[in-house]
Amino acid sequence: MADPFEVRMRFTNQLRQLNASVTSAQKAAQYALKHHEMGEDLHSCILEQLEKNNMNTRANIMYFIEHFLDLAHKESQPQYISLMQRDIIRVVDAVAPEDGTGIANVKVARKVLQALSVKNFLERELAGQIEEVLKERYSAAQDLALMSSPSNGNGDEDNGNVPTPKSRVGSGGAGAGGGAGSGGTGGKKIKLDRKQVEQRIEEDRERHKRQREVIWAVSPENESELNKLWEETSELGEDDKRMCEEEWEEWEAAMGAGCGHLEGEVVNGKHDEGGGKV
Repeated sequence: MADPFEVRMRFTNQLRQLNASVTSAQKAAQYALKHHEMGEDLHSCILEQLEKNNMNTRANIMYFIEHFLDLAHKESQPQYISLMQRDIIRVVDAVAPEDGTGIANVKVARKVLQALSVKNFLERELAGQIEEVLKERYSAAQDLALMSSPSNGNGDEDNGNVPTPKSRVGSGGAGAGGGAGSGGTGGKKIKLDRKQVEQRIEEDRERHKRQREVIWAVSPENESELNKLWEETSELGEDDKRMCEEEWEEWEAAMGAGCGHLEGEVVNGKHDEGGGKV
């Protein structure tokens, strides 16, 4: 059996190195599934990294969760799904905190929640309730950004008494571990690191590119691609027949010019009135 401490450290490093690529998510997910006997410990690693890292890493982990639960379901390891269902409120509070610092992650959290709900990894009612709270947080964070502008009309800076968003996931603030949502910013202006912003833009661009590729993908089962082409192809008409004849004549001319020993065959290979070769 592998050393538990080493397993935790390796999985933690993999979570920190997550990016927009599918490869990084697959590597971390497969590692966790391989060491499923330490499922509770590895799940706690996910929660810890969500609460400790910057917002970009939290967004990457949120996307990873969807991929991870997909693989866990395919590999018949429901313990990871149950653990995530238990702590989903804590996860959302970490990815998109109520203090407004995670406004860029609200859409990420909502997107993943919708996907988990569609795949029956989460109850639709719970996912809907969390999504409503996320909408409130997004609106409140936008209002907070406007109210905490450098000037309050008299040329003075804001005094920091701007109310922070208090919408909390779950009824009465209950739920798994309050973690990231416990402390407000007191209306202070959120300063974003330029490097993190550029990294986020690049990762979002990569995800959108992959999403467009998935949209056009056709399932290989039941000859779906063949049926799609058949439905989109128009009926054969006179113009199509004429085009085929012209292309055939061009091919004959090209073959005759390039291969002298085939000249006799090309001459004898004219079409009959029905469009076929004599």
